[in-house]
Amino acid sequence: MTDIEKKNYAADLLWVKAEKLGRLPKKSDFEPDDVSRIKAFLGPWPRALEYAGLKEAKMRTDKKNNSKNKKENQI
Repeated sequence: MTDIEKKNYAADLLWVKAEKLGRLPKKSDFEPDDVSRIKAFLGPWPRALEYAGLKEAKMRTDKKNNSKNKKENQI
């Protein structure tokens, strides 16, 4: 199984469970082996949900730039 096939398999697991539950699936909704596979193929749970298209990705900010901008705004 290629990496893409693994990722698609994991995303499909998430989609099927989401459709069945009518909500975002939680880790506790899966068997431990399935959780391990999903996380191994797609990364941490929030990133897995994002990859599957079930959750919108949050905008990531650079912490160093944020603190620098706050200091500059205070002057």
